[in-house]
Amino acid sequence: MSGMQRDELADILNDLRIVGSDDRRVEVKSGVGKSIRDTLSAFSNGDGGILVVGLSEQDDFAPVPDFNAVTARDQLLSRCDEMTPVVRPDIDILPVPGGPESAQVLVAEIPELQPREKPCHITAAGQYQGSFLRSGDGDVRLRHYEIDRLLEERSQPQWDEEPVEGATRDDLLGEVVEAYLEGQRSRSPRAFRQGEETALRRLGIIRDGRPTLAALLAVGDFPQEYFPRLTVSFSVFPGSTKGEVGEGIRLVDSATCSGPIPEQVDDVVSLVARNMRTAGVVEGVHRRDLPDYPLPAVREAVVNALMHRDYSPSARGAQVQVNMYVDRLEVVSPGGLYGAVTVRSLEDPEVSSSRNQRLSALLENISFPGGGAVAENRGTGFSVMRTELEKALMPPVEVRDDLTRFTVIFRRRRVADGERHRTAKDAVREMLAKRESVSAAEVVAATGLSRSAVQKALSDLIGHGEVERTEPERSPRQRYRTYHPT
Repeated sequence: MSGMQRDELADILNDLRIVGSDDRRVEVKSGVGKSIRDTLSAFSNGDGGILVVGLSEQDDFAPVPDFNAVTARDQLLSRCDEMTPVVRPDIDILPVPGGPESAQVLVAEIPELQPREKPCHITAAGQYQGSFLRSGDGDVRLRHYEIDRLLEERSQPQWDEEPVEGATRDDLLGEVVEAYLEGQRSRSPRAFRQGEETALRRLGIIRDGRPTLAALLAVGDFPQEYFPRLTVSFSVFPGSTKGEVGEGIRLVDSATCSGPIPEQVDDVVSLVARNMRTAGVVEGVHRRDLPDYPLPAVREAVVNALMHRDYSPSARGAQVQVNMYVDRLEVVSPGGLYGAVTVRSLEDPEVSSSRNQRLSALLENISFPGGGAVAENRGTGFSVMRTELEKALMPPVEVRDDLTRFTVIFRRRRVADGERHRTAKDAVREMLAKRESVSAAEVVAATGLSRSAVQKALSDLIGHGEVERTEPERSPRQRYRTYHPT
């Protein structure tokens, strides 16, 4: 290490002493025991990390008495040879910052493996018992599902090309399939040289005489007949977490979106539009709408989730989730990023990988409800999101990625200067124009207004005879509806 890196080590140790423990990126060991192999595996399977040997975490990261850094280095290299693939760390022996003059530590930088080389595991334990990943300040054994997803990086998954047992061509939307085939005749005439049946096979719609999973999802009449959980779960929560309950209500709104992917996307976007605010700002003589979330960006996130999610058998019981909280909208899909794509490269169109190649190809050429292609499989989805959010003067999406799920987070638009503010009464009137009844918690969640403002508005509207209660005045299940004289 260079002098700057010694300074970096001093900063790292200072941070660890403040927190009182090691963290996701740094592991401190007093010596080189067998457990160090768990950490070698975890860092290699994650984002890499730094191993510091020769300090005692229990003694505020003080130097271990009589620690021999040279011997520890040889022991660590031996432990690295016990891994598959063999771990090749960058090792240095450094003086302990602020410690006794003779005190030394061993510092090893463990690199992240390439996706196709994972999982790194303890050879003697095997892949399914000896593979670990970093979680907080510890190492956790990977589950079978997570290891299977890592192994898929070594070859192209083909779950979407599997024929669906029991399905027939009658399960497909005939008009949509015919329109798709007509378009492909001009784009890929060679696929049709041996007739339509051969073309259906070559285009991934039929295999072994049955519709493929990709075909059912893209152009099926009701894919959920065979896969009941391949849907989108939409939920609106009254607070900022799933556990918050408002006036006895855990969910303000909820729905399960089924049908083929184009219909699911259309339904989700409509639900988001129904449950979000749309304010306005006056520009000259014109008024411009400012929604909580730009719908084209939401649409891209939902399309990406359905197109790139994990469709392996062990994941077919998991739904895509679209969760709306008072401060954000989350789109959660089963399975993490695949292939060469990383969180850092999401907006780079030159870096693109498709977990579900056949499904992606179909969705590029299937019409959306109302017209237009469902998706572009060219790595442009996150660029579209960024552009739409910039136009709305909103921050970019946040993403979270691990082996089991991928999450896109939209932060709710903050109220801008110059907006025409609706009153709380306006908000209640607008919601009751669309719904049979509402609760105070639902109005708070949908508008972002304070509970006291909403309660006052409801009381005023009741006093003016516009709104009535559905339950006795102090009922915890209280709801409100438009008053209609009998």
